[in-house]
Amino acid sequence: MENALPLKDRVILVTGAGQGLGRACALACAARGATVILLGRTTGKLEKVYDEIIAAGGPMPAIFPMDLEKAGDRDFDTLAEAIGYQMRRLDGVIHCASEFESPSPLGQQSIAAWQRLYKVNTLAPFAINRSCLQLLAAAPDAGVLLIGETHGHKPGAYWGGFAVSKAALETYFRIQAEEWADAANLRLNLVVPGPINSPQRLRSHPGEDKSRLPTPADLAEYLADLMSGPERGRLVEWRPG
Repeated sequence: MENALPLKDRVILVTGAGQGLGRACALACAARGATVILLGRTTGKLEKVYDEIIAAGGPMPAIFPMDLEKAGDRDFDTLAEAIGYQMRRLDGVIHCASEFESPSPLGQQSIAAWQRLYKVNTLAPFAINRSCLQLLAAAPDAGVLLIGETHGHKPGAYWGGFAVSKAALETYFRIQAEEWADAANLRLNLVVPGPINSPQRLRSHPGEDKSRLPTPADLAEYLADLMSGPERGRLVEWRPG
């Protein structure tokens, strides 16, 4: 079947690939034929996802350990150089890495926490896209997905630095989408999921019955399909079904 593997021969970078949504996206992209670059902070977790992809018959992935909170310009440039040297191409990025702090009053939040949230949730996606732009621009059809968050899209009390960092990501998306509007082969979209049964949700809503919530795998299926679709410059508020 012609579309059985819609991401065949494509190289997709997935951040936060060691757990949660990042892991699910890596598995979903590999199932569609993509060679996945697994980026995350913990090598052991990335190795487990690597093994899962191989066991499922997917293309051999690559592992790139990286602490996005501590990374600087040179680290992101090194990432792009390594992808170019080892993979020879880059057809897409799914930015799943996320830093989270449990909801609390602003008066109890620290500068250090806000800096950590901003570095991972806002600065890292910008820096990866910037450093990898030459590779993405050389691809015949490159897709980049940013993952927003409900409280960044519609801020509310107690979500503090986390909401601010995700709101800043949304502003970055609008600027970058406009700058890429004339590049026919560059597609940028931002997806704002509703509640999902993720490690982050477990921390933010510890007493909630999550059995009826969609899973990271449910969202990942949608995101993997979006990687090969025609959409560009869209902000999507995702709900299952």
